[in-house]
Amino acid sequence: MSLKNQRFPLPDVGEGLTEAEIVEWQVAVGDTVEVNQTIVEIETAKSLVDLPSPWTGTVAALLVEPGTTVDVGTPIIEITVSDGAGGPAGSTPNGTVSEAGPDAGSGGAPAGEGAQDESSGSVLVGYGTAEAKASGRRRRHQVASAAAPTSAPAAAAEPAPAAGPAGSGGAAATAVATKAPAAPAQAPAQVPARAPAQTPAPVPAAAPASDTGTTTAARARVLAKPPVRKLAKDLGVDLAGVHASGPGGIVTREDVVSHAERSSVRTLTHYPDDEPWLASGVVSPDGRQTRVPVRSVRKRTAEAMVASAFTAPHVTVLHSVDVTKTMKLVANLREDRDFADVKVTPLLIAAKAILLAVKRHPQINASWDDAAQEIVYKHYVNLGIAAATPRGLVVPNIKDAHTLDLLGLAKALVGLTATARAGRTSVTDMSDGTITITNLGVFGIDTGTPILNPGEAGILAFGAIRKQPWVHKGKVKPRWVTQLSFSFDHRLADGELGARFIKDVARVLEEPAHGLVWG
Repeated sequence: MSLKNQRFPLPDVGEGLTEAEIVEWQVAVGDTVEVNQTIVEIETAKSLVDLPSPWTGTVAALLVEPGTTVDVGTPIIEITVSDGAGGPAGSTPNGTVSEAGPDAGSGGAPAGEGAQDESSGSVLVGYGTAEAKASGRRRRHQVASAAAPTSAPAAAAEPAPAAGPAGSGGAAATAVATKAPAAPAQAPAQVPARAPAQTPAPVPAAAPASDTGTTTAARARVLAKPPVRKLAKDLGVDLAGVHASGPGGIVTREDVVSHAERSSVRTLTHYPDDEPWLASGVVSPDGRQTRVPVRSVRKRTAEAMVASAFTAPHVTVLHSVDVTKTMKLVANLREDRDFADVKVTPLLIAAKAILLAVKRHPQINASWDDAAQEIVYKHYVNLGIAAATPRGLVVPNIKDAHTLDLLGLAKALVGLTATARAGRTSVTDMSDGTITITNLGVFGIDTGTPILNPGEAGILAFGAIRKQPWVHKGKVKPRWVTQLSFSFDHRLADGELGARFIKDVARVLEEPAHGLVWG
């Protein structure tokens, strides 16, 4: 039985996404993999997903380093398979033609083994946030390993070839991903393309050096007397980064002390490396800044919010509400055995109030089709719930929320938020929302002016509930009070419609019995 190498290209995960970042490899070179075994975790602009192996075989090369963003169709892994393990000739799991090299053969993935899109729910599953945070640290260490040189004579004798994702750099990428030692001198072709052999210009001391010889030479040229060198060592100062003011370019004691004082601000601006919002960043040489590439959820959120803010004319109306009866209802529901297995909060009642208000004012449940110059009125309600996650803001929605009773809505709300916080929200869960609620009260915030989720006509912000003096039946009494704010697209809704909508939401929160009449 003969063996051949198959290259697996990054598949299309749907929703018009054309690229993804390789977050973490779950296999290494030499590992044996089975069909549908998870081999890599990737991050798209909307979610993190696990990709399965389309073949049974042995990992021959990892063609892309973690932290690299690649286009759909780019080969990312090479697997050695037997003749009987491949699928139809020339096919791949995403239906594209394999881009294998001369030794790759013509086999491909069996139909259906890797072709499932995210809507199937069987292959492109979610991720765990803890692993996503850890991958950032490993990524930086791996890149640092890739930058280290191999044998200097070998690099000088024969420069390393530039290796693209589909080129001969697979072995080099493998060395990085498996954290193996540098390639021996007799194999210069495995030197990573990201570590060129020639680096004529000296680099700053705080930046990772791409040539050990150059860095050593730069440090050897630093002129300083032994007491000054000892002082620099005691203070943790790298003499290569100190400005020399002494005669002939010698570093003086004053230079070292001054540099240490200027650098002391680093201890004030340092953040732990495992902070998720810093995990993929690069620290500046002086330690005062960390630059993080804008990608994935944060990039998509920024694009959507800018488009929404500068496309839809926003109007926001605010309303203070006495929710004392809602708080009593929440307390009663928590004692109800039917609700024993779900978490009951005031947000549940607010969500139900929105659904009832939409039923009374269906014009607010619409979207603006600019290309067709049409208003699209929805005959269903997919209620979006804005959720803060370690990866950024996501807005999954409860499909056909208008068909659910209070218990069904409570279960859907708990499941949706738990999935979002675990980082497993699918693209389908975040698509086709019609109206959204955002809970600012959970952060102790009274109110805000939320920006519309693109494609929707309204978003309601639910503020913190506080006990305040309130005029009730002609007397000032302590009552539970909250503030609602409702932003809406003025192209779709006039001020009157927006005001009537938020007023009806408030009426349900003031007197939940309205739900029996309007429901």
